[in-house]
Amino acid sequence: MTAESLETRIRRKLTRQHFMHHIGADLTRIEEGRVEAELQLQQQHLQHVGFAHGGLVATMADLAAGFAAVTLVPEGTGVVTVELKTSYLHPGVGQRLRAVGWVLKAGRRLHFCEAEVWCDALLIAKATATMAVVEPPV
Repeated sequence: MTAESLETRIRRKLTRQHFMHHIGADLTRIEEGRVEAELQLQQQHLQHVGFAHGGLVATMADLAAGFAAVTLVPEGTGVVTVELKTSYLHPGVGQRLRAVGWVLKAGRRLHFCEAEVWCDALLIAKATATMAVVEPPV
């Protein structure tokens, strides 16, 4: 599969990612087994002290890891998160979140992934995720 057709396929799947659009995130880099997502931080993304909300940070890690897995499954097949562990290293204070996700091991039924979330130039979270391959109903 060419990089252009991979990106076209993933962008088509993005049209159904309503929550991702709701929070203002977008994929900025799409490669086989690796994806980056970005979001401009706004007031609605912050918790009471002014840091990026932990749920938002975990969501960005999940999006990046999940779409990294999607790049490795056939057309018509998807993935769902079965496990996500997020470790918060620093508070998210800045202008932009960037999540980088990659696949460590792609299996027939499960993909094991990792993600990092950066706020501006600071690594603020690391995550591990297990994605289950979901095949279309027969």
